Amino acid sequence: MTWDWWLTYLLTTTILSLSPGSGAINTMSTGISHGYRGAVASIAGLQVGLATHIVLVGIGLGALFAHSLLAFEVLKWLGVAYLVWLGIQQWRAAGSFSLDTSASMIPRRQLFKRAIFVNLTNPKSIVFLAALFPQFVLPHYPQTPQYLVLGITTLAVDIIVMIGYATLATRLAHWLKGPQQMRRLNRTFGSLFIMVGALLASAK
Repeated sequence: MTWDWWLTYLLTTTILSLSPGSGAINTMSTGISHGYRGAVASIAGLQVGLATHIVLVGIGLGALFAHSLLAFEVLKWLGVAYLVWLGIQQWRAAGSFSLDTSASMIPRRQLFKRAIFVNLTNPKSIVFLAALFPQFVLPHYPQTPQYLVLGITTLAVDIIVMIGYATLATRLAHWLKGPQQMRRLNRTFGSLFIMVGALLASAK
């Protein structure tokens, strides 16, 4: 892989990572309600899910999800159900979050696990990687090192972008006071989770 080719991929994956999705919504929601440390645990979980997809693409299972309607549909509806469930949980918790992050209700280990499933149950992620990676893998160079470079680049960019979302969220948290504001915020994030789930349900 040449430097020019890698820089092109870097720009591509940066733009895609910046586009708001379930990962960004999860990171911002966690950052506001559980502080920066909670957001870091969530970001780590997102990367485990993303890394799993990268490995699956590398060993060829991404092609299965790209071409098997049944496999895609099963994973898609698992993702839809999980995002809708998260949205409902957020609505039910409306107004109950505390900005005292030392007393966060959800342990960081649970935030980590939740984030893994947010990325892991998103079939569009693995199908997208399966479609994108081959476009940047040069046939006359060894394949494995190229997949490794693309995978590490994808993870590094996503970590940086998610840290940016988390930083923004924790700064916004300082402007939020009182149960009314937290109720509106939780319902907003709950609605966003459900909306992303609906968008995922319409994916073909």
